[in-house]
Amino acid sequence: MLHDVIIIGAGPVGGAVALALADSELDVVALDARAEGASARGDRSLALSHGSRLIFERLGIWPEVAANPDAVTPIKAIDISQRGGFGHARLESSEHGLPALGYVVSYRALQAGLDTVLARAGHRVVYGVNAKRIAATPAYATVEAERGGTAVEYTSRLVAVADGGGRLVPELARRRHDYGQVAVVGKAWPHEQHHGLAFERFTSDGPMALLPEGDHYAFVWTTTAAEGEKLRALSDADFLGALRERFGSCLDAGQGFARVEERQVFPLILEFSNRVVGERVALMGNAAQALHPIAGQGLNLGVRDAHELAQELLATPRDEIGSHAQLARYARRRQTDRIAGIAFTHGLLGIFGVDTSWLSWPRGLALTLLDALPIAKRKFARAMLFGVR
Repeated sequence: MLHDVIIIGAGPVGGAVALALADSELDVVALDARAEGASARGDRSLALSHGSRLIFERLGIWPEVAANPDAVTPIKAIDISQRGGFGHARLESSEHGLPALGYVVSYRALQAGLDTVLARAGHRVVYGVNAKRIAATPAYATVEAERGGTAVEYTSRLVAVADGGGRLVPELARRRHDYGQVAVVGKAWPHEQHHGLAFERFTSDGPMALLPEGDHYAFVWTTTAAEGEKLRALSDADFLGALRERFGSCLDAGQGFARVEERQVFPLILEFSNRVVGERVALMGNAAQALHPIAGQGLNLGVRDAHELAQELLATPRDEIGSHAQLARYARRRQTDRIAGIAFTHGLLGIFGVDTSWLSWPRGLALTLLDALPIAKRKFARAMLFGVR
């Protein structure tokens, strides 16, 4: 059977494409490695921009997620500073006429809401399918997979890949950069309420972030691998002391943390495909680019990939889906935003993530100008919230 679109992965990116196409006449099938009702991974904190919220709202996902009061925390303001140098900027949602700059969302709650809406829409999701390889001809693409120990194949005009891109489509060359760093992540409970204030702190070892989530903060601490292991081995009290000292003056005097939970360490790598389209194949989300978590742009870039691919498919006659012309249009739609997102994230690390004393003054000047010039602040915030077009 020849489907119109097969989507690999029914997570937030793949699922968004599936829902955007649900009311069309296209024959769409999503393949997901999870068992039905299961989460692909443990819960984690996701930073969603206001632009991503709008996309999820149009798809009917957001009301399902927001109905759980513990699943969504608005980011009302972001405090940006550098350790050991001057310069400070603050972004406020009220300055941009928005209810929030972004949201910290439980991955598990987002996935559960997405699964509920997909089921309600009657969308076909085949669970327990492990895609192994995509083989393509000028006329169609075949997904070679395994389900329950049995080899299966699915054929379609187009395969949209949101998961396993480098493994499934090896002919699309990927670039990989190991930052030689790790992220120490977890949850820390402050003595005082956070009031929706997030922190981005640039230090000699790399960027750090505190993201308001429920009654606590989710933290991301970038550092060297050796230091990461030391931080993981510290007692809770010593770790919280180090966390408070690292954020320093950007926190209110005397503000500290009561307890910490769920400390984990994982390596930080930038990996992206040189091209997002191949023969009868389109990449999106982590299959197209996996970014450093600085500035929380990775998932948001993937959500915009999903939105743009869906809009392109809805505007394309069935017989042209997966054609070179259609895929070239999708690639053009994503080029500027994608390159800007990768360059922005990587560039911030180059400017703010190194311990070079001569960069301290220009870094401080950049933060000062960002805070002092309304037009610069608006453009910066718009790029963070809605991408670059």
